[in-house]
Amino acid sequence: MDDLSPDELAFLQGAFDLARDGDVDELVGQVDAGLPVNLTNSAGDTLLILAAYHNHPRTVAALLARGADHSRVNDRGQTALAAAVFRQSVPSVNALLEAGADPALGARSALAIATFFGLPEMMALLTPATGGPGAHRTGRAPREPSSGTSPQAGD
Repeated sequence: MDDLSPDELAFLQGAFDLARDGDVDELVGQVDAGLPVNLTNSAGDTLLILAAYHNHPRTVAALLARGADHSRVNDRGQTALAAAVFRQSVPSVNALLEAGADPALGARSALAIATFFGLPEMMALLTPATGGPGAHRTGRAPREPSSGTSPQAGD
């Protein structure tokens, strides 16, 4: 990042702010114009993780539609799905699961978050009754969830 000018750095920081604020039209306009959809900040947060953490399901869906990587894990071991579960955002959780997000991925996985914070509605989304506990839409059995503390993506 040393090769970037102050204006370029400010532009990139602005993209993260758009994800945090849920400014879907401006953000996807920038992505469509060439901004990397998997742009990552110094904490390992992607635009998708920030949009999920700040409870912006339209932004989550738009980024997924443009190829955002739902399997990215930030420096705290969190994924966009874990952030969406923490925020109890049914639309974001469903969009991420439909895109193939793994509920067991990350040290602070979506399953771990749902368990730790006692979120039965989220656990039901992550472990559909048709597949039994531990089965989810990707068809793979998740790893054991690890316990963790409150997610802090996008601080």
